[in-house]
Amino acid sequence: MSKPVVAIVGRPNVGKSTLFNRIVGKHLAMVHDSPGVTRDRHYADAEWDGRTFTVVDTGGFLPESEDRLLQQVRDQARLAIDEAQAVVLVIDGMVGLTAADEEVAGMLRKSGKPTVVAVNKMDSPEREAGSDLAEAYRLGLEEVHPTSAEHGRGVADLLDVVVKGFDKLPPDEPVDEEACRIAIVGRPNAGKSTLINALVGSERVVASPVPGTTRDSVDTAFTWKDAKLVLTDTAGIRRKRSIAQKVEQFSVLRAFKSIDGCDVAVLMMDATQPAVDQDAKIAGLALEKGKALVLCVNKWDLVEKQPGIAEAYREAIKRELAFVSYAPVIFTSAARGERLEKVLSASLELFGQFQSKTPTPKLNQWLKKVQDAHPAPMDHGKPIRLYYVSQVGTRPPSFSITVNRPSAVPDTYQRYLVNQLREAFGFKVPLKLLFRERPGRKVRQRPDAKR
Repeated sequence: MSKPVVAIVGRPNVGKSTLFNRIVGKHLAMVHDSPGVTRDRHYADAEWDGRTFTVVDTGGFLPESEDRLLQQVRDQARLAIDEAQAVVLVIDGMVGLTAADEEVAGMLRKSGKPTVVAVNKMDSPEREAGSDLAEAYRLGLEEVHPTSAEHGRGVADLLDVVVKGFDKLPPDEPVDEEACRIAIVGRPNAGKSTLINALVGSERVVASPVPGTTRDSVDTAFTWKDAKLVLTDTAGIRRKRSIAQKVEQFSVLRAFKSIDGCDVAVLMMDATQPAVDQDAKIAGLALEKGKALVLCVNKWDLVEKQPGIAEAYREAIKRELAFVSYAPVIFTSAARGERLEKVLSASLELFGQFQSKTPTPKLNQWLKKVQDAHPAPMDHGKPIRLYYVSQVGTRPPSFSITVNRPSAVPDTYQRYLVNQLREAFGFKVPLKLLFRERPGRKVRQRPDAKR
């Protein structure tokens, strides 16, 4: 199920990033008093009243200008509006309406997107009473709410209106739970579209040597060896500072959403430029989302073959992407159709693990064995005891461990447990651990650990 997208727009220094941080509950966006700090759109998931959605923070909107930076910021706001199902227009209640506010409001009215106006910096009832909120209605947008992003005033009422609008959205198309959904992701020109065309045996998506050919996410359903698969081709993800075309900026969010909706992400890497920083960022996104991952080293035919070269590449990739070292590495040439079936085989194997369930008796035998081999460390002179483990979820496999001191289990021991789980049961997908106290005790749950 795809999440609705909420774009936060407005001119610089009105508090958009502060509101973004308030909504997502984390300090993810840079906040500074100087105008124009936010240059690129920033995405994060949020939840309100049982509804999950993606929030997009944008650079400040300014009237038409020859200034290249300001033009880029305006373009980002337009692109976010195009993608969004709802928009929050932030204005500065202490300054009042400006020409820039009226210009962006006009753009929003033409877009037809549901829009809520946040009259920000209303930090107290006294300040709100001294402001002219009626002025905001001149923008021609029905929903106007006084807010203080910094202190949280009025944000709950604003979000109530935003999520209520989701009820009017058309329902998502039904998802075939039996199908393995594979997102083909990676930097531009890594061979994603060529891979899909080779796998399905037809020119289902446009393939071109020009970086950035794919502008949108494209699903292709087919059957392979009696298994149902849905392949999603996404626009190439590249460094933000390297994005030159507006349409590519628009496509990055689509690629992120494709990872969010897949079971397995196939990260296409260029064999002539393996394991660069951007590959690590994409792999990290798949891990953060709890998705299975295949590392596909494409264009292997362009690498000069020497004894041991494949193993050297494999070790280098595992070293550079150590946080996903469990992921299988496959060397392919999409252009020549070499070893492509291994990509599907690996994806289906991971899909099986992704939704597998491990019997509780086997898990508890494992827990006793690992504790006997390596007991948990002491916490301020008191022992940490792990009593019981059971699997409580899939996609990814999630395990609940009953422990006497959940908040005291160190990260190093969590990694030890995850590594031992992988070794004992052959997991090559992300694993999620939850630590809970025994019934009858005050529950203090340690944050989820994804490894």
